[in-house]
Amino acid sequence: MLFDELNWMDVEHYLTHHDNRVIVITGACEQHAYLSLLSDVRAPLAIAQAAVGFESVLIAPPLPYGISPYFTAYPGTISLSPETFSAVVREVLTGLIGQGFKGVLVSNGHGGNTDTLRNLLVELGGQHPDVTFDLFEWWKDERVVNVAAAAGLPPNHANWLEALPTNRVGDLPDGEKEPPTLSRVAPPQAVREALGDGSYGGPYHAPDAVMDRVFEAAVTSMVERLRALGGQRGAAS
Repeated sequence: MLFDELNWMDVEHYLTHHDNRVIVITGACEQHAYLSLLSDVRAPLAIAQAAVGFESVLIAPPLPYGISPYFTAYPGTISLSPETFSAVVREVLTGLIGQGFKGVLVSNGHGGNTDTLRNLLVELGGQHPDVTFDLFEWWKDERVVNVAAAAGLPPNHANWLEALPTNRVGDLPDGEKEPPTLSRVAPPQAVREALGDGSYGGPYHAPDAVMDRVFEAAVTSMVERLRALGGQRGAAS
């Protein structure tokens, strides 16, 4: 269930009579080679929408901006500072907690957000001991990693692993790209010069059967994590 499909009375009824869990999606608006600039939002949102078919949990509006300073030489990339990103997520989460949500699964689609989110959730967990927080990152999930390993396909930024149907906005090149040599602290223009089209290398796409297994693995793990959050009827009563 998405917030944009509900009114405030629906959310109140959910909290009072149904459950107290919520999914908060964080992502980025950044270059993904031939894939959507919003791949880091589209993928976790699609996974969440599939997962709530098994666990009826609300999905808050995704945060479409993240920490992507290294890609700002690519038009369309919009990056927040870690301080701004952390402040926005903090206010979103504390607002939801104040309304009665007690189980918060942050589904993050962008690696540049990871450290900031982890630190923030640890801090908020100490401030709100009655709230259960979890951080889910689909591309790092053990089941997804195992699918990639079984297929013999190395995962990387803007390569086959992120080429889920929901992220495709046009045709993808055939073949593979040699992974470039790139310093982890290279400035944005140097990153663009090294990456060219934006992919970090490897195959641009994989067989549909492999992509189906990746998606199913991510959904299975998200459902598992949602169930671990618990959930309680009459949460706001």
